Parts: sequence; structure tokens; C-alpha cells
Amino acid sequence: MPLFKGISTFFYTMNYPLIFRIFLSSILLLSSLGISAQVKLSGKVSDENGSPIEFASVRVEGTAIGTNTDTKGEYSLSVPQRDTVMVVFSCIGYSDVRRRLIEPKGATILNARLYAKTEQLRDLEVTEFKKQTNQMQGIDVSKINLTPDAAGGGVEAVITTMAGVSSKNEMSSQYMVRGGSYDENSVYINGIEIYRPQLISSGQQEGLSIINPDLVGSVNFSTGGFSAEYGDRMSSVLDITYRAPESLEGAASLSLLGGSVAFGQGTKRFSQIHGFRYKRNSSLLGSLETKGEYDPQYFDYQTNLNFSLSSRWKASFLGNIAINNYRFTPETRETSFGTSTNAKQFKVYFDGMEKDKFETYFGALSLSYQHSRSSSFTLLASGYLTNELVGYDIHGEYWLDEAGTSAGDSGESVGGELGVGKYHEHARNRLKASVFSIALNGNTALRNNNFSYGVNFKHEAIHDRTREWEQRDSAGYSLPHTGSGVNMIYNLTSKHDMSSNRFSAFALDSYKLFTTAGMLTVNAGVRMSYWDFNKELIISPRASVGFVPKRNEKFALRFATGLYYQAPFYKEYRKEVTDDHGNTYVVLNSDIKSQRSLHFILGGDYTFRSLNRPFKLTAELYYKSLSNLIPYEIDNLKMVYSGTNSSKGFVSGIDFKFFGQFVEGTDSWLSFSLMKTQEDLNGVKVPRPTDQRYSVALFFTDYFPKFPKAKFSLKAIFSDGLPTTSPRSTRDVSYFRTPAYKRVDAGISYQLVGGSTHKPSNFLRHFKSVWIGLDCFNLFDISNVSSYYWVTDVNEIQYAVPNYLTRRQLNVRLSVNF
Repeated sequence: MPLFKGISTFFYTMNYPLIFRIFLSSILLLSSLGISAQVKLSGKVSDENGSPIEFASVRVEGTAIGTNTDTKGEYSLSVPQRDTVMVVFSCIGYSDVRRRLIEPKGATILNARLYAKTEQLRDLEVTEFKKQTNQMQGIDVSKINLTPDAAGGGVEAVITTMAGVSSKNEMSSQYMVRGGSYDENSVYINGIEIYRPQLISSGQQEGLSIINPDLVGSVNFSTGGFSAEYGDRMSSVLDITYRAPESLEGAASLSLLGGSVAFGQGTKRFSQIHGFRYKRNSSLLGSLETKGEYDPQYFDYQTNLNFSLSSRWKASFLGNIAINNYRFTPETRETSFGTSTNAKQFKVYFDGMEKDKFETYFGALSLSYQHSRSSSFTLLASGYLTNELVGYDIHGEYWLDEAGTSAGDSGESVGGELGVGKYHEHARNRLKASVFSIALNGNTALRNNNFSYGVNFKHEAIHDRTREWEQRDSAGYSLPHTGSGVNMIYNLTSKHDMSSNRFSAFALDSYKLFTTAGMLTVNAGVRMSYWDFNKELIISPRASVGFVPKRNEKFALRFATGLYYQAPFYKEYRKEVTDDHGNTYVVLNSDIKSQRSLHFILGGDYTFRSLNRPFKLTAELYYKSLSNLIPYEIDNLKMVYSGTNSSKGFVSGIDFKFFGQFVEGTDSWLSFSLMKTQEDLNGVKVPRPTDQRYSVALFFTDYFPKFPKAKFSLKAIFSDGLPTTSPRSTRDVSYFRTPAYKRVDAGISYQLVGGSTHKPSNFLRHFKSVWIGLDCFNLFDISNVSSYYWVTDVNEIQYAVPNYLTRRQLNVRLSVNF
């Protein structure tokens, strides 16, 4: 450019005609621009949640050079090389972002994140919710860190408030769906199926959920009727996708229950996100009735790496390390239970301790190839390792008394002694399991059809060493009392090493058709699986239809059906056998078959506006015909299977969900479910262990009008109790129901930083948001029952002493995003 200025000045000083001088100057200008170095700028523009912004403006300040982002939020433009280039990113509804480049050269990647303007957001409104035409529903978990949750703020805390879903233990992330067990739910992260530990029997042991909420990008959930791409489970699918950051970001949280740190960074070719979590909920466990020294320590690290090798090839890695240690030295326990006219008191003095360890290592590598705009292929390889150890030696002396209802002359209550005894519980259980899998999946779009297909191979190896026993002494007699010798009331031994292989394949077609009558969507497919342990081949056809009528688009109707199987995992085909001497040992049943469930689901949505806000009412009617069932009983979180296919049954019910913005700008919902289950067990018709006849759940959020930075959250659950039995018994002999589960958790959060167009000028300007909150778990201090401890006297009379869950507890938390 200096050369052009000098020559141009020379010509203008000469006495050449004006037209000739303008002509020469124009040629020199074009030549100068042509020979000057060019800088190619490219990148991606996203919003505060990392979602791409389409049609955003990208321009070079002071010039006419500019462009717009495409539907993926990406852009590309060329600018002349200068000492300084100021690039301006803008979009309606977002604050402008300016980025200064000093002496840029060659190809430069420049990403930008735009933040919504508060004033303009107040004028924006949601007019309608997305139509659901299949069995997968999307769930917004962007505010999950502000939700009160005793388990630590997991995705499952929101899932358990959905219609048809229930949880009976606030310390656990496990849940039941429409009469199914904890083991009937499949969980996927980035397309990889996730496994849970096998030996967990209580919420105290479980620790952290496998899902890290700080890494979650999207959540999809199905309560039944899901497509053929998902594995062999009978009840539900939770499909999680972790985020791929576009730029530098981070989050941290701290509370009385523990803390977490997550940070990520991304460019056009590479992104990474890491999450660390630590949990130590001693204060929460201290509210249990069994007093002692609780020493739980739970640690979890996860990472999601994404590499863009070229325009067609992409690679990613998902990794997880979880180390959960639970140590407990019990001291005393005092439990009062019964009714006002028949009150009892149970008191125990303990000696001994429990020491458990659950280690999980998981890694998955995927390689994706975009063959064309309509076809893509993904190769997946994953490995899962778990090392579980449960060990305890606990000795107790107990007194079971009748608490009198009348008073004597001394003013003391008059009661009676029901039982005095001792017990000793011992366990040394170790389980090592590994699952390695490799899969090839593909996707091809052809006109209105979208074909998905895939094959999978899994190799499983199990190492099981179990030895546990229990000795009881009541009124000076060991139980069971035989008159000679000392016997154990219970003992179990298992010693197995086994390995097996599983093969599976699926193919499905998703079809969408727009007609004058409305929009029709069809999803139909089939899944095939083979297991070489029992030589079983299963074929699972599945289909769903959705329709949105043109005459009234407020309605969305859908129907789904399919034959679903529950492929047995290790503890489901362990069969307990007792010999003539009263010793119980485990054998593996190679004749076990997959449990089977035939689904019929009819549902629909109705969207409407009231009080100038959007709402949606959802209803689903379902019926599941069950066969080849493996009977089981539930004790807290422990599921004890019979190891044989010896029953059949059904599940039927109806679910309602009222979803909307009860308070403008915040999503809330109310769920209501009715259900009936029945199982033919040894010729006796009984309810299934998960027979929850009714359930009501509320998830509510609110803002204070005069304090817009303050947020109130409430989660309430009221559900029927479940059928339960005495130890080593079954429901066909006898059962009773636990009391209804009733719990309300509430929290108040205040935003210290963020939510305003005026950014602070001090060091707080580096933070996107800072929240401080106060939670109250179990707001009404209700004693919910998780299981029972059974006291047996010498006359074989059993008393069920309830094991209560956590009581009211306060929690303070701080969360930061930058």
C-alpha cells in the first residue's frame, strides 16, 4: 500500500489528463490488492450453552468485508493482511463480540461465543413446545446444578420426577420404570452402553452416579417402546450425549456433600472436556438411625475428547475412572416403630465394621467416517472393568421391647420384653467383571427415509468369590434351634470364573411423510442377539407411529409396540442351592433364557396456551405382557434372583404429565401415574416387587418478582409402598407393603454474578455466573422406610424392624461458571 500511495502521488503531480491519471490509479490499486497477502478466517459462532448460532453476522470492522454463519454456526472469509484486524460478531438478541487480531497470517481459526441480551430475552417468549412423535423425549437439564438433590445433583434426580418413573431411595441414582426392576434400564453415553456395579445393596455404598452433569450436552429418555438401535432391556433407555466445547470454559461447585470441577476447550479441529467429582456425605448419613463413624469417600474422573482428522474423518474418546470407598463403624441404633396403640422399640449395641470398595474403569474409542452427505459410518470399541469388594464383620446385641401405652404408679410406661438376642454378620465378597465390545454402526438417508444399522460383538469375563453368613442367638438359643449343635441362620458360598460372548445386530428405518392430512412418522426395525453361554438366539421386532393432524396441530398422537427381551447378566442366572446340611452355594444356570416383554403403548400430547404461557398435557396408556420371568425379591437396593425362568405376568397402567411455564420463563411439571402388576409365582398370583400402584411427582421452579436473581426449586414425590417379604422367603408364601414414600426437597439459589448486561469491572468479570444456594432435604422430616431388619425369637416369631432413610438435612452450595 505505501508503494501505491507514492506512485499515485507521482502521477497526480504530472500534467497527464485527469481520465488517464484515474485509470492508472485504479490499475495500481487493483494490482496492490491482488498481490497483498490474504488471511483466511474461519471458525464457529455459538451461544452461551455451546449451541451453534446460524445466520450470525461476521464482519471486519471499517470495511465492507463480511459473511454469515451457516446452519452449523460455521463461517469462512478472506481479508487482506494488516497489522491489526478487528472482527465483529453479532446477531439479533445477542450482545456484540469484538476480537482483535494482531498481525494475522495464513489460515486463522477464530471462534466466538455470544451471550443473550437480558432486555431482549424478556421480550422473547416460547409459543409452543416441540411435538413428540416417537417414544424418546428430550429433557432439559441445563439448570440441574440448582436442583436440590441428596444424591449430588445427578440427571437421575430429574428422571425420577417423570411420569412412570419412581425411586425409593434418595441416596441412590437407581430408578424403576413402569413396573420394571433397577436392572431393566439401559444407559448410553455417546452411544456406548454403560454398566453398573453388581454388589451394591444400599444407597450408602453407591456413591456417585456414572453420569457427570457438568459434562452433559443433551438427554433423551424413553419409558418404553424404544427403537431397535438400543440394547436388550425391557423397561427404559436413557441416552446421554456429552458436550464438545467450542471455546475455553469451566465450572466448579462446592457443597457440604462434596465438590466438582469441570473444564473444557475447543477449536475447529479438537475439543476436550474433563470433569472431576468428589463426594463425602458423612453429614447426610449421620441423620440415619444407626449411629457410628461414617467414612465414605467417592471420587470420579471423566473425559470426552473429540478430534476432527479431516472433513470426513472424526475420532473421539470417552474415559471414566470411579473409585468409591465406603467405611462404617456402627455403634448404636434405636428405632421406634408401630402404631400409637402397639408401639415397639428396638435398640442395638454394635461391635465391628464394614469396609466396601467399588472401582470402575471405562474407556471407549470411536472413529467416524462421513462417506457422503447422506451416509456415515462409526466404528466403536470400548472396555469396562469393575473391581468390587464388600466386607463386613458386625456383631450386635439387641433388645426388642413393647413400649407401654399406659403408665403405672411411678409414672413410667408399662411395657414388655419381646426379644433379647445377639447376632453376627460376616461377608467377604469379591467380584471382578470385564466387558469388551466392538461395534460398527451406519446411517443412510434416502429421500424421506433414514436407515440405521449396526453389528456388535461383546466378550464378558466374571470372577466371583462370595462367602457370607449370619449367626443369631435369641434368648440363649442359636437360630435355627435344632436341639443339638450350633447352626447358622444363613450362609452362602460362590466360587466361579466364567466367560461368554454375545453377538447382536439391528436395522431400522425412520420415515417421515407430509400429507394434506398431517405429518406422519414411522420408525420400524428389528434387533437380533445371540449368547453362546445358553445358545439362545432372540429376535426383537419394534415399531412406532406418530401423527400430527393438519386440522389441529395442537395434538400429537403416537403408538408403539415391540417384543423386548432382558438379556441376563451375571447375577440374574446365579441359582442358590441348599444341601442336606443347610449349606447354600451358587450354581450358574446355563439353561437360563432371556425374560420377555411385549409392549403396547398408546399416547398423545396436547399443547395450548393459558395466561399467555405455553403448556403441554401428555397421556400414555400401556400394557406389557411378561413371560420367561426370573422371579426376584428386593431388599433395599439388593435384588435377589431365583436364577430360573419360572413365572409370567403383566403390567398395565396410565401416565399423565402436565408440563409448562407455570411461572414465566421457567419450566415445571406435575406427573401422575396409576399402575397394576401381576405375577404368577409358583401357581399363586401376586404383585411384582415393583408394584407401585400410584405415584405423584412435582418438579417446580419459581423466581421472586422483586428479586429476579433469586430462584426457588422444589421436588416432591408421593408414591405407593412396594411389596416386600421376610429374608429368604418369596411373595407366594407371604408379603406385605412398605409405607408410602413421601419426600419434599426444596432449595433457594441467588445469582451473585451474571444475568445482567452490566458486567463487573473487577476480577468477577471473568465469571459467566456465580450462584449460592441453600437446600433443605426432606423438608417435612418424614421417616421413609428403605428395608427391614428381621428379629426372630426362639418360637420362630419374626418382627420387622424398619430401616429408615435420611431425615431432614440442610446443605449449602456454591456453583461457578466461567
